[in-house]
Amino acid sequence: MKKIVIIGAGAMGSAFAVPCIENKNDVTIVGTHLEDNLIKDIISNDHLHPGLKTKLPKEIKFVQFKELQPLLEKDLDLIVAGISSVGIEWFVNQISKNYKKKLPIVLLTKGLSIVDNELITLSDKIKNLLEKDGHSQINISAIKGPCLAAGLANKMRTGTVIANRDIKECQLLKKMISTNYYSTEISEDITGVELSGAIKNIYSMLIGASEGLSNSQSTKEIQSKYFLNTAASLIHRSISEMVEFVSHYGGKPETVYGLAGLGDLYVSAIGGRNSLMGKYLGEGYLYNDAKEKFMKDVTVEGAQLALEIGPRILEDLNSKNFPLMFNMLNTICENKKLEINW
Repeated sequence: MKKIVIIGAGAMGSAFAVPCIENKNDVTIVGTHLEDNLIKDIISNDHLHPGLKTKLPKEIKFVQFKELQPLLEKDLDLIVAGISSVGIEWFVNQISKNYKKKLPIVLLTKGLSIVDNELITLSDKIKNLLEKDGHSQINISAIKGPCLAAGLANKMRTGTVIANRDIKECQLLKKMISTNYYSTEISEDITGVELSGAIKNIYSMLIGASEGLSNSQSTKEIQSKYFLNTAASLIHRSISEMVEFVSHYGGKPETVYGLAGLGDLYVSAIGGRNSLMGKYLGEGYLYNDAKEKFMKDVTVEGAQLALEIGPRILEDLNSKNFPLMFNMLNTICENKKLEINW
C-alpha cells in the first residue's frame, strides 16, 4: 500500500483519487487554503463531490488545509499536484519545507509559463523553484490525456500518458495507479506531453468556433447542421500547427499524435469550457464581452494560457507557420474579432 497525498480538492484531483484508491493505496486529498468549505461539504454530504456530482469512495480521506504540513512530514510515496496553473508557486511553497530527495511528484495541471521571458513547462517551473530552495534529485512526472474528470470519477474507460525523463519512474507510477478502466501509457517525452496538453486548449477554442466560421452568409440553423466540414479542416490544420509548436520547443512530433495531443484535443473540442468560449467567438463576440456575458465565473483554460504565453509566442514564432494560433492569440490578447484567412 502506497501513501498518496493529493493537494487540491477540485474535480481532477478528486477524480484521480478513484483509480488510486482502487489500487489499494492510502489516499488523502488535502484542500487548498481556499477549499475549507468544499472539504466540509464533501464530508458532510456522504462524499458527494459538488463539482463532479458524484459520490466518491469512502476510503478516500478528505482533510482541510491545516492538515497539509503534518501529512508532508510523514513518509509518503507520492505527492500529486491537483491545483490550477496559477497555483504552481503556491504548491511549491507548501511542499518545499518537507520535500525529500526523489520523492515522486505527479503533475495533473495543464499549462505553460513564462519565466525570465522564456516559455517553460510547469514541471520545469516546479523543478526550478525547488532547486532555488536548495533541493536536488527532484522527481516530477506529468500525467496528461483525454480525461474528463467526471468520466474518470464514474469509472469510464480512460486512457492517459505518464511522462518522465526516467522511464523507470513512469513504470512505477503505472503500476501504482492503473486499473481496468484507467489505462496508462508511458513516455520519456515529458516536454512534448506537457506542451501538447497545454496548447490543445487554445486549438479547442478554435475548433469550437467552427459553427460560426462555417459560412457567415448562412442561417444559424444551416450552420448548426453542416459545420462539420469546417471543423474537420480546422482539426487537420490544428494538429499540423501543434506538431510545429511542440517541435520548436523541444518536444517530439509523434507525441502530438498520441493521447496528450490528438486524444485530448478531441475531448476538448467536442465539449467543455474552451469549446464553449470558441462557439461565442465564432458567433462574432469579442472575448471580453463573451467572458463577461456568458462565462463570467468560469475558468477558460485556453484563454488563460493565451494571456499567459501569447505575447512571448507572438515574438518567438513565425506567423506564416502558425496562422490559426496567431489568430486566436490576437483574438484573446488584443480582444479582436476572430477571423480566419482561409
